[in-house]
Amino acid sequence: MSTKVNISHFKTVNELPLAWSEDDFIALLELFNFPNAASSNPDELKDLLYMSITDFEPAEAAEIILQYKLGELLSVGQIQNISHDMMNDKVAEEYPDPELHYDLYNINQLLFKAFNGKFLNTEASIFTVTLKGLPEEITKVDKEVLVKSFYQGLKENNLIRRLFHEQLDGAVAFDDAAKVIWRFKKVNDTTYEVITSNYWIEKNDFEELEFDATIVMHEGEDND
Repeated sequence: MSTKVNISHFKTVNELPLAWSEDDFIALLELFNFPNAASSNPDELKDLLYMSITDFEPAEAAEIILQYKLGELLSVGQIQNISHDMMNDKVAEEYPDPELHYDLYNINQLLFKAFNGKFLNTEASIFTVTLKGLPEEITKVDKEVLVKSFYQGLKENNLIRRLFHEQLDGAVAFDDAAKVIWRFKKVNDTTYEVITSNYWIEKNDFEELEFDATIVMHEGEDND
């Protein structure tokens, strides 16, 4: 059974909306020794944080933000290593744990803008996927189902198709779906917004925006 897939609202961004809250900015300003952050104009918090960050050396600033955002998930040694790696590597694309890529992207871009390019710029892709006519055995839409649906509209030379073709075709379990999709959310009963790295998908990677897809799950996989 074919699933009808529609790709729409594709955007390439270098900052994700709502990645940082007003409370985050205040907490970070305090960590960067900015006085009375809570009483500052909310509209100025981000710019104040940029200025405060640049009072520190780049790696030191990175370590402070990493500790704030990921201190409960990473060791001190891991944070120190990442803080230095971020100067030369796109850690949001390369770090071994894909579950951290979304947060690493947001941290990297905060530092990139504060230091005016001393950190590497990375871009994210946001687009919506509409699925109609899913096979009965697929009872929920997760990262695996989404990738297996939209990859069939990508050009043959796209990195996802080249790296994961056996997983995408159901020959082996698709353990790498979390690497491809950082986050997704349900927009309505059939439509999902996907956030991923521009490293994986650029707008011109899609050969088609409307197409029929055959989603094949690996034998033994449970989609319940």
